[in-house]
Amino acid sequence: MAQKISAAITGVGGYVPEYRLTNKELETLVETNDEWIKTRTGVEERRILKGEGKATSDLGAPAVLNLCEKRGIDPLEIEVIICCTVTADMLFPATANIISEKIGAKNAFSFDLGAACSGFLFGLTMGASLIESGRYKKVVVVGADKMSAIVDYSDRTTCILFGDGAGAVLLEPGEEGYGVLDSNLKTDGSGEKYLNMKAGGSRKPASAETLAAKEHYIYQEGQSVFKFAVVGMADVAYELLQRNNLTGEDIAWLVPHQANKRIIDATANRMGIPSEKVMLNIMRYGNTTSGTIPLCLWEWEKQLKKGDNLVLAAFGGGFTWGATLVKWAYDGKS
Repeated sequence: MAQKISAAITGVGGYVPEYRLTNKELETLVETNDEWIKTRTGVEERRILKGEGKATSDLGAPAVLNLCEKRGIDPLEIEVIICCTVTADMLFPATANIISEKIGAKNAFSFDLGAACSGFLFGLTMGASLIESGRYKKVVVVGADKMSAIVDYSDRTTCILFGDGAGAVLLEPGEEGYGVLDSNLKTDGSGEKYLNMKAGGSRKPASAETLAAKEHYIYQEGQSVFKFAVVGMADVAYELLQRNNLTGEDIAWLVPHQANKRIIDATANRMGIPSEKVMLNIMRYGNTTSGTIPLCLWEWEKQLKKGDNLVLAAFGGGFTWGATLVKWAYDGKS
């Protein structure tokens, strides 16, 4: 009997811009301070993409090129590119199309997927399905967001949280049981009112009024989002373990979305995973939305071993949330 095809992650790439926006610099922009930000969020600095006309594709393209270079493949070999983002270069064409053009992936079809901070998980599950179907051999999932484009730097509740960055993974067929094994994904549209961007879509097209009302920036009702996220992210991750007859002891790494250190701690506690097995880079990059999980994989790649069980978990606007179980397919050091 033929082995079931699984979608193995066979390479990781990442990219963060040079510019560091520190808490100290934010103290000069809004009424806040370094200690307060660190205590409540865990963020110390975030990267910002500077430059005229620079967009999310300028984060995503170098991340995918970094991946191709490390994996030793030509962009012409890529068959599908899924770009998970909420800060598309334009409403259309898709940012994935622009990334394809920038890297010379002329044989790929590409599209965007928007699920806020859970976008990368949703994209990973979608990409894995394309591999499992047997129809595609090389699928790239890139999580990229230029959050600085939609952050109001006079709003001290949101400007401290977000940064810019991108990470990408390559999915290829595997038959040894490595790869994306299971996902527990959820959405609840009633969360819309707590976390959104009010204008710029078809409901409220851009106008002088929407600009004056600052409706093209992230709006977040922090307390409500925090409450939902703490429970939601921890619950789906715990359910995922139970469904696969695993405990925290079976997990090599928890790879959480980097939104807030307190949410991450709550998820790790619920799963019985000690802090030394939790990937944490929120202090360096803040919340890069779709970029956080693949950026963690990129930074920790050398520590990952073939056969490691990873749980990826996220919570985002929508509301969207979920957890994915991955059995790592290669030794990161090699």
